[in-house]
Amino acid sequence: MRGLDYAYPEAMQALGPKIPQLRKLEASIAERPNIVAYLASERRLAFNTQGIFRQYPELDGGIEG
Repeated sequence: MRGLDYAYPEAMQALGPKIPQLRKLEASIAERPNIVAYLASERRLAFNTQGIFRQYPELDGGIEG
């Protein structure tokens, strides 16, 4: 979810109200001790322009429907 938020910020913001259960799941997973440790570790790579979750401004936009 965080990768999608990074890659498609406008689309994910527009989609947010339609996926509250998924956001709740994301938040609960992010609170798990091993996940907290990983997210704070040096092993976690920051989002960048080389990975799958790079920004795609040409594909970003509000979700219709």
